Amino acid sequence: MRVLITRPIADAQPLAELLETGGVASMIDPLLDIQYLDGDEIELDNTQGLLVTSANGIRAFALRSQNRDIRAWTVGDASARATSELGFTHVKSASGDVETLAKLVINHADTADGALLHVAGTRLAGDLGGQLEAAGFIYNRVVLYEAKTSTALSPETCLALQEGTLDGVVLYSPKTAAIFRQLIEQQALQAVMKSLTVFCLSPAVAAKVSDLDWKQVAIASSVIENGLVEDIFRAAQAT
Repeated sequence: MRVLITRPIADAQPLAELLETGGVASMIDPLLDIQYLDGDEIELDNTQGLLVTSANGIRAFALRSQNRDIRAWTVGDASARATSELGFTHVKSASGDVETLAKLVINHADTADGALLHVAGTRLAGDLGGQLEAAGFIYNRVVLYEAKTSTALSPETCLALQEGTLDGVVLYSPKTAAIFRQLIEQQALQAVMKSLTVFCLSPAVAAKVSDLDWKQVAIASSVIENGLVEDIFRAAQAT
C-alpha cells in the first residue's frame, strides 16, 4: 500500500517513517510551505506557560527563545513530541483538539501564576483565547510563522495519481483538505479519486473533500495522530 502525505515537510517526514514501520509506503507533496518569521527574542516576563496548537508554532518559538524550562501545554501528542524533541522539559498534551486543550489548561494551571502565550501562525482554528479568558486567564498570542499555500500538485504526484500507483491520500487539516480539493479540480484529476481512500483526521477534514468520488472516506476515531495511523495500517492489512 502506498499513500500520499500532504503535510508540511517537517511533519511529513516523521509520518512517512512511522507508516513505513507498518509496511505502508508513501510519497510526500506538502500543500503548505511553513515560513518562520524573523524577530527579536520573545519576551516571557509574567508568562507561566506556552500554548502549542501546532508543531510549527513551537519550532518557530524555539528559534526566537532559548528558554526550555517554561511549561508547554500542547493540543496533541504529535505537537507534544515535537516540543519535547526541542528540549522542553515540562510538556503536557491534551491529546485532542482546541477544546480539550482549553480544558487541560483550566484544570492544571492557576490564573494567579501569570499569562499564557499562544505560539501561533497567521491563521487560527477555534477560539482558544476566548475560552481561557472566560476562565480568568490572561491570554496573549504571538504570530511566529506563516503557511504559504501550494499552487499546484507536483508533477510526480500527478503522474502517480494518473498511473494508479497510489492507494490513498492522508489529510490532517480542513485547510490542507480544501487546498487538495482545489488542486485536484484545477488539474482535472477528479476521476482518479474513484480508486483512492482518503484518510481524514476529523469530520471537519472529511467535509472539505467528501463530495469527491472517493473509493472510501475514512475518518479517524479520535483527533490524534495515532488513530489515523492505525486506520491506515488496518487498510494496509486488508489489502
